Amino acid sequence: MALFIDVHEGLHLPAEAIAELAKGETDEFGVRQVELYYNDAGVAYCLLDGPDADAIRNHHEALGVQCGPVQQVGSLH
Repeated sequence: MALFIDVHEGLHLPAEAIAELAKGETDEFGVRQVELYYNDAGVAYCLLDGPDADAIRNHHEALGVQCGPVQQVGSLH
């Protein structure tokens, strides 16, 4: 698996949706939400673990969330 990040603007998530994502369960595409950085302006950064960028896009599509560019990222650790 690899780490990917994407950004969503104008995304106003209810607390219930954030809580569901925070569970960190792997979905049918093999994608797991690692972290979600979110602010009151509706900007969300998703850090996800998954097999490839297409799986990340499919993950978002299944949630009904438009997905912009998906970037594979590394870690300092």
